[in-house]
Amino acid sequence: MATKGLVLYLLTAFSVAILSVVFLQNYYPNAPPSFLSSTSPPESNLLQPQKPPHGSDRVWPELKFGWRIVLATIIGFLGSACGTVGGVGGGGIFVPMLTLLLGFDTKSAAAISKCMIMGASASSVWYNLRVPHPCRDVPILDYDLALLFQPMLMLGITLGVSLSVVFPYWLITVLIIILFLGTSSRSFFKGIEMWKEETVMKKALAEQAKTIANSHGELLIETEYEPLVPKEEKTTTQIVMSNLNLKRFSALLLVWICFLLLQIFKNDLVACSVLYWVLTLIQAPVALVVFGYECVKLYKESKKRRLEGNKTLICEAAIQWTVPNLAFCALCGILGGTVGGLLGSGGGFILGPLLLEIGVIPQVASATATFVMMFSSSLSVVEFYLLKRFPIPYALYMMGVSVLAGFWGQFFIRKLVAILKRASIIVFILSGVIFASALTMGKNCYPCS
Repeated sequence: MATKGLVLYLLTAFSVAILSVVFLQNYYPNAPPSFLSSTSPPESNLLQPQKPPHGSDRVWPELKFGWRIVLATIIGFLGSACGTVGGVGGGGIFVPMLTLLLGFDTKSAAAISKCMIMGASASSVWYNLRVPHPCRDVPILDYDLALLFQPMLMLGITLGVSLSVVFPYWLITVLIIILFLGTSSRSFFKGIEMWKEETVMKKALAEQAKTIANSHGELLIETEYEPLVPKEEKTTTQIVMSNLNLKRFSALLLVWICFLLLQIFKNDLVACSVLYWVLTLIQAPVALVVFGYECVKLYKESKKRRLEGNKTLICEAAIQWTVPNLAFCALCGILGGTVGGLLGSGGGFILGPLLLEIGVIPQVASATATFVMMFSSSLSVVEFYLLKRFPIPYALYMMGVSVLAGFWGQFFIRKLVAILKRASIIVFILSGVIFASALTMGKNCYPCS
């Protein structure tokens, strides 16, 4: 019911926002051009070292030590640490920070943001490969869900980049704020539900540990038992090998390469030429083939288990893989990619909350979301590098900060979850990062075009 309410909220709010543009264009034709066009609005902020120009003009500040770079490093580190733990990347924080604080133009800021997300995601994935699943003897990365969402996410990024050229900036701002407020609120309430469930479970376990009846009906108070056969502890290498599914990883890499080649070929063509549109449209069949294959697999296996009365989950998601649920996942994947294309993020602002909504536990949701973001963000980084969209020294520095933040963020939060035995902490971090992104986007919007 909560999911349907969120979808209804998003559809209603998006419809009102888009219809308002049509209304303004029809009834207020004399409105300022910057109000109805996609041209970047003028900036004014006390923190800015220089005023970014309009449109596609490039502004690359010099990388030198000062209070701005120190503050940007702190914000970047905290944003990357919390973003990767929550599985949302942090692009909604990075882009305004790079533009308002350091003075980058919007396109360069979006490109560097992708570099930061890629670095944080890669280090987070490396850390997660060395961590066992908290509940079962399966990989902590859900490759089925990754193959289901990755192609639609990449397809959505292409759509988002196109829409960023068409939509006026204020509309993009409104749409993203609506989305972030909805997903952050839903994630927050999800975290509260999990916190309450964990509290009940901890109390039950505490009571059970204090009072246990033996076979003679006598009560044993605070008795601890050592297992007769000690549980075998896996080495780090064994954990990495169990988490790394080379066959599935190769499939994801193949999809990534296909999209990368199409983007490279398209960049060398004249915009809006016949071949340009052919290569753009080819991306849809490539994404749909991979998505369709995974859908058929999940649907058949889910139906087979239902008929057999087998309640074992196919993957980490606690839902039945029916046609409506698969269609909903496709829609959310495209929406997440579209937001990524508009904002310069990795699409985790949709994927992270969605994985929680379909029943994936927070540890696996975070690991899987960052795993998928690693592919989507790295695709954009390669494309931006070929287009010379970002300064190499700045990109390497901020990416280095994010690499360290991604690893240590995962390390400290996982330790905290293990000590407190509350995985809901991850959900609250996710909600907080999305809400903080909504606040920063309220100041201004910097889409990636």
